[in-house]
Amino acid sequence: MSAGINTYKIDLRELYFTLFEQFGFGQVAGQAPFDAWGPDEAKAVLEQTYRFAKDVLGPLNASGDREGCRVENGSVITPKGFKDAWKGVYEQGFKSISASPDHGGQGGPMMLSVLVEEILSGANSAFNMYPGLAYGAAELVAECGTPEQKKLYVERMLNGTWGGTMCLTEPQAGSDVGAAKSTARKNADGTYSIRGTKIFISGGDHDLAENVIHLVLARIEGAVPGTKGLSLFIVPKIRVKPDGSLQGPNDVTLGSIEHKMGIRASATCVLNFGENDGCVGELVGGIENVGMSQMFKMMNGARIAVGIQGLALASTAYFNALEYAKDRKQGAPAHKWKDPAAPRAAIIEHADVRRMLLEMKAHVEGIRALIVKLAMHTDKAHQLAGKDDTQAAYHRGQVELLTPLVKSYASDQSFRLCAQAIQVFGGAGYCQDYPVEQYTRDSKIFSIYEGTNHIQAMDLVGRKMGQAGGAHFQQFMSDVGAFIEAQRDHKIYGDAVKQLAAAQEGLMASAMAILGWSQEPAKMTLIPLSANRFLNMMSEVAVGWLLLDAALIAERAGEKASGDEKAFYEGKKWSALWYARNVLPNVEQAARMMATEDTSSVDISTQAFGSI
Repeated sequence: MSAGINTYKIDLRELYFTLFEQFGFGQVAGQAPFDAWGPDEAKAVLEQTYRFAKDVLGPLNASGDREGCRVENGSVITPKGFKDAWKGVYEQGFKSISASPDHGGQGGPMMLSVLVEEILSGANSAFNMYPGLAYGAAELVAECGTPEQKKLYVERMLNGTWGGTMCLTEPQAGSDVGAAKSTARKNADGTYSIRGTKIFISGGDHDLAENVIHLVLARIEGAVPGTKGLSLFIVPKIRVKPDGSLQGPNDVTLGSIEHKMGIRASATCVLNFGENDGCVGELVGGIENVGMSQMFKMMNGARIAVGIQGLALASTAYFNALEYAKDRKQGAPAHKWKDPAAPRAAIIEHADVRRMLLEMKAHVEGIRALIVKLAMHTDKAHQLAGKDDTQAAYHRGQVELLTPLVKSYASDQSFRLCAQAIQVFGGAGYCQDYPVEQYTRDSKIFSIYEGTNHIQAMDLVGRKMGQAGGAHFQQFMSDVGAFIEAQRDHKIYGDAVKQLAAAQEGLMASAMAILGWSQEPAKMTLIPLSANRFLNMMSEVAVGWLLLDAALIAERAGEKASGDEKAFYEGKKWSALWYARNVLPNVEQAARMMATEDTSSVDISTQAFGSI
């Protein structure tokens, strides 16, 4: 495959179904604060995004991967074509869809913006990280900044004039953020002198915008140790005057960029702040020692964005594999496999290839439903705030609960499904002539950054399940239970719904086990040993539920459909049934394994792992 060829593929009909038919976009749009939005506007945006993805971002994906980023004169140079793509993203308004009109945004529903992000990330995940980080940084300042900070920074980061980053990780402080050593010393004018080194900073430097605004965690001199003593600072690469004009370098220097397995066109930087004691930052919101709580607002958005990245690459990997399987001829049909004269069959006719494709299809559709459902909860919480506080709290609680599922399950499955796409291609998929090998390399990082998936699992079992006295988790289980009771005897899906019920029972039993362990000091170690397994179980219950919900909607719609539409709706049936029959039983088995309280991993001595 030569550089400049688009390989991004998606079926917009899938997006329309999830947005309009399953999650009722029309029930959210058209009502305050989304008065200006409706299904027609949403469809037009998705079509426009897809054109841009195919015409601009898609052709830069492979070439950007091969060219990568480079450093010249202490600055990052991004791959050819990225500057024009950056300009196009902002000119067409893709990054302002759900931003507040107060800062130049379009005020659209998150339900739409997550699908726009899926298309952009699927076409070129590495590129889309640059504007994605700028958006996240702008949203944080918009929520936590002073009025002066909001006026100076937010709109410029939302319209692409300036980029943005989040700077947490240090050489000695990765997941252990509280061990950060970066310091801040208060100056007479109220600003702070920042000093320290941050590593693994995505988009930490680039040539796409005239300035990069870093959000930096640092400890003010005299602050307490750990995360409670961290504050958050706005630290521009180039100093900014009150009127927004640029003043000159701010002693933020690029140490190096990483040479990575994937997302090579995304500059992952080492940044040095204040090497010459000339780096100045301003305290976000003017409040000390609340840096972690402020940063979590951006991190939660980033975790959802990572889930979208995972979905995006798994989806395009699936559609590329599907296209290849329909075209590639190899071997005879199974019933003629001994006949050397039999016509060669397209590999989609072979049972194992069909199994792999249906597995990919089901996971992609289910994960998309999970992400759009989270977005729907966000939109409804926004709409109901101040009108129905009880329902608004319910929707906010579901967003909190589902965020670690979206981040972890989507990212874990993405890497696995992209690798499975290579398997469908066979040896061809292992070569750069096809895009699935890049998708696989790119997707591996998703389970690592923005909090490793084990951190997400510990967040789920250690924080999210206990929030509001456990109400959020109970409401989730109640929602699943209501669906089960309503559909248990369905003539087509009854057995699958009963399998969902058995999985839900296993999940509840495991949740009660975790609660019990938390009250016995001798068994506390079982919680981190089981957290990942529990998150996966809960994700599978959620996805199985949403796939069956989609299948029931499709069943009704399919009765009146014909041709391609009827086939489309039929696909929903088999996605749901395959997942119920092949994935949901794993939840029951996982619950049985958790109940054994196995501690082999901690009982083994370090020496017994082996000597090297």
